[in-house]
Formats: sequence, C-alpha cells, structure tokens
Amino acid sequence: MKSFKDKVAVITGAGSGMGRYLAVLLAKDGADVSVCDVNEETLNETVEMLRKYNVSVSSHLLDVSDKEAIEALPGKVIEQHGKVDMVFNNAGVTTGTHFKDMDENNWDWVMGINFDGVINSTRAFIPHMVDSPEAAIVNTSSIFGMVAVPGQTVYHATKFAVRGFTESLAMEMKETNPNLQIHCVHPGHIGTNIAADARFDEENFNQDETQVSNSIFTRNAPKSQKEMGDLFREGGMHPSKAAEIILNGVKKNKTRIFIGLDAKLLDLSQRIFPKHYHKTWALFMPLLMIFRDKKPLKSLD
Repeated sequence: MKSFKDKVAVITGAGSGMGRYLAVLLAKDGADVSVCDVNEETLNETVEMLRKYNVSVSSHLLDVSDKEAIEALPGKVIEQHGKVDMVFNNAGVTTGTHFKDMDENNWDWVMGINFDGVINSTRAFIPHMVDSPEAAIVNTSSIFGMVAVPGQTVYHATKFAVRGFTESLAMEMKETNPNLQIHCVHPGHIGTNIAADARFDEENFNQDETQVSNSIFTRNAPKSQKEMGDLFREGGMHPSKAAEIILNGVKKNKTRIFIGLDAKLLDLSQRIFPKHYHKTWALFMPLLMIFRDKKPLKSLD
C-alpha cells in the first residue's frame, strides 16, 4: 500500500495509546477514519484531536467483545464513508493473576477482547475488502505473542493465538486475494494505559511478587496498580512513534511488524535460546530502559 490518502480506516481501541495515534497519523495523511472505543470520554478526546484534519471522521462506542456490535460495524462504516480499506484490530486488555488463582470472568474478559474481538472483526470486514484494489487488516499481537513470563497466562494465550491466526490468514490471502494485506503487530513496551486498565485484585496486589515485580519492563516494583499504570505509561515508547512504525510496516507490506528494539531483541532471544531465553534478558533490558524513545513525534507538534 503506497498511500493512505482517500482510504477509509477503522481503528479499535482508538480512545488512547497506539489506536489514538494511528487515527491521527492516518488523518494527517489524508485518510478518513472511523474510531472505536469502549470509553466514551477518551474516544471523544480522540475525535477532538482529529478535527484539525480535513478528513471525514466517525466514532463508535464499541465493546469489541460484543459479537453483534462487531457484526453491525461494517454496515455503519460503509453507510458513513462509502467503503472500508483498512481495519486496525488494536483494542487490548490484560490481567495479572496466576492461572490457578484467576477468576474465570477475568479470563473470559481478556479472551473476549484480545482474541474473539480480532476474529469477529476480521470475519465481519473481510467480505467488504477482498475485492478492493488495496486493503489491509492489521491485528495487534504483542512481543508476548513470542515469549512468555509468569502471571500472564491469559494474555499470552490471546496474543499467541492472534499471531497464529493472523499469519495463517496472511498465507491464505496471498494465495487467493493478494491485494488484501494482512499484518501482525508485535509491540514491546509502549507507553499505553493497558497496565492502568488491567484487572488486578488490589487487596492481594503485593502478595504475588511475579504480578508486579517480575516484569521485564520496570526496574522497581510498584506498590499499587495506579503506580504501576503510571510507571508503565511513562516508561515506554511514545505511542505516536509506535503508530508510525505500524503504518510504515503497512506501506512496506510486512507481515510481522515489531515495535521497539526491546521487541526485536526479545524475539531474537527466543530464536537463539528457545528453552532458556529468559536468562538472556538481564544482559540487555537495563540498557533499553535508558535508551527508550519516550518523546512524541515532532511532526505532531
């Protein structure tokens, strides 16, 4: 895909983080955008940011785990914009409990958003995109779709699944509909609200050390979820730069799009040391914390 001008893009999780800046950068490049999020307040903030661009914008209050709402979304977008060229399945959540202690409702919550939301959205939009001269579906996995740590069983289950689904779909489309690009995104530590919005049992927050301090992304164990959310958001790559990397990957038609040097090194570690990759992380993660690019894109100033 050489240009985003005059394309129509649908973005889930657009109320903040990478989703918000995907919408902004696409609008800046001349694409019409349809932004979706479960949080009405932050979704409206994104819409306000998009008003400075001369493009058509629509917004949808959407829970991506709601299958009926997802199935209705393509019709609404086409009614408002006339077509769909790109879909960014970006919404994501997590919970930090060990599997044996995890509430089943929290497991279902993460699965419904991170995996079912991607599947149902892809199924709903593909019929409207397969005949397009240029189109793309971009599914957000994670570097945690490549490597695993304790305390994130359900998150890993969804992100490994998104990776497998997306890469298989990419092979199918290359055989049958080569004009429909399929991309799988693997972010490292991006400064988003995912940790702040995670479901934790605050009462037991400090009892399970691996929930908060065995993170490869933070140097000091936070004492509350709010502190953890602030540390995670402030310590990661700015989401505007992550969004730029994603869009460059779409233009170059990369099936796998890694975001950040941390993501690339973690992926490399599991390729070289498939059974013992965790032991290599202490060698390079402290340096990455120092050199992580936390500033927003200058082009957004």
